[in-house]
Amino acid sequence: MTIPSGRTGTSRLLGYVVDTTRPDGRVSVTMTVTEEHTNRHGNLHGGLIATVLDTAMGATVSNIRGEGGKVLFSTVTLTTNFLAPMPLGTITALGRVTGGGHKTVFAEGEARAADGTLIATATGVFKRATG
Repeated sequence: MTIPSGRTGTSRLLGYVVDTTRPDGRVSVTMTVTEEHTNRHGNLHGGLIATVLDTAMGATVSNIRGEGGKVLFSTVTLTTNFLAPMPLGTITALGRVTGGGHKTVFAEGEARAADGTLIATATGVFKRATG
């Protein structure tokens, strides 16, 4: 299932699309970078890169450990490593569960430009919001 960009206020504002159709349960988030998303250097603002990574990791955690997305998780910590500038174009982030248990889950993510350039990596800890 692909969650339409109108699903949340943040996705509507930024224009990203969440894709939960991967058979391995991992979730990708894709966003077209426009001038409205850029910093003073003309590249995607780092906070928006972190947002795309956080969304991909959190959605992956919820999809894999939260009954196919029915259980929500909140971000406890997020560490982002910025490796390359992201110019105008398309960025895609992909999350992966790395460990944890029922209530607390560890994840990592990577964000790449359409040409495969690794833009940023992240790690995070996510806490089950219910049950």
